[in-house]
Amino acid sequence: MTDTSADTRTAPTATVARTPTPADGPARRGRAGAPRLRALDGLRLVAALMVAAYHYGGRGGEVTRAWGTSPRLQFPTLHSLFAYGSLGVQIFFVISGFVICMSGWGRPLRSFFASRAARLLPAYWAAIVLVTVVMALPFLSFATVSPTETLLNFSMLQLPLGAHRVLGVCWTLWAEVRFYVLFALCIVLPGADRRRVVMFCACWTLAVAMAGGLHQPVLDELVMPEYAPFFIGGVGLYLVHRDRTDPYAWGIVAVNWLIGQYVAVQTHWHPPQPDQFSYRSAYGIILVVTLGFLAVAAIGLGWLDWANWRWLTVAGALTYPFYLVHEHLGWVVVQGLHRGLGLPSYATFLLTVAAMLVLARLLNRFVEERFTPKLRAVLAKPRP
Repeated sequence: MTDTSADTRTAPTATVARTPTPADGPARRGRAGAPRLRALDGLRLVAALMVAAYHYGGRGGEVTRAWGTSPRLQFPTLHSLFAYGSLGVQIFFVISGFVICMSGWGRPLRSFFASRAARLLPAYWAAIVLVTVVMALPFLSFATVSPTETLLNFSMLQLPLGAHRVLGVCWTLWAEVRFYVLFALCIVLPGADRRRVVMFCACWTLAVAMAGGLHQPVLDELVMPEYAPFFIGGVGLYLVHRDRTDPYAWGIVAVNWLIGQYVAVQTHWHPPQPDQFSYRSAYGIILVVTLGFLAVAAIGLGWLDWANWRWLTVAGALTYPFYLVHEHLGWVVVQGLHRGLGLPSYATFLLTVAAMLVLARLLNRFVEERFTPKLRAVLAKPRP
């Protein structure tokens, strides 16, 4: 997952099956007077909260150390639902495909690169510093990363180099970066148009099908068969947003939903086992993936334009910093509230989520709002 809140406005050149209404007032208008898709901001936060539920109550590992016992015992009713929260990442990828296609349409390569880098890096760097400092506190028992690997994490290239991660969630950022590079080279650099985007989606989909059967590590890194159907599906949904009568766009969405539900089941399903409580049924996985596609489709078709509340924009702005810090720092809060103060599990869960949202707002206010525009201006400045 990454922050795609930089541009959730409809493209000014889009051919959509609706016209702006009086409800599309100044608060909803962004670049070139295009209405902002605030429901997309809200869906982004929903996906982030799904992932948080998974990290706090739907898995084992270090979170068990935070609670003192297995989350299965802490949440005897909801732990099985929390396990599906990991699929929030797949929903993020669908949103990302939609928004990156939207924001890259008609934008020169330098501007596209500056926008993406400026949105990703300031909060990411701040989160690495914050998590590193907190995890180094002597009274905590969580695993830490070596100094040299911590420094490497600032490059965002720790995964391909085989180093440990400071932020557990940053594997999604590596998937996002690869998507950005593919989209930039194939669409932004030559110039976005419908035909080029359709061919890009078709060729990538075919590559996914071929790579999935070959099981070649290098090819998998380039093609991303586990994640690509969601990015491609999101791009297809943006084409639907531009023209809901486009049969090729609907075909891209349908094929990649079919592939996406399959790879999601392959990666998230396992037989019921006594020592693994994160059991997810195949039907449940298919349902969550389908709802993710349908939610983005409903937004793209304009069916959720009535969700025009200002607080949704704030929710979208908090999503990326919340996603970056919620896992590791959330475990620290869980340990302090539950084992230190003796608060009940559900109260601890809710207070931890609230604390991470407050921290996300601080990062948004004092890091993103200050440094994102400056970094974007530096990177977008033409060079001789």
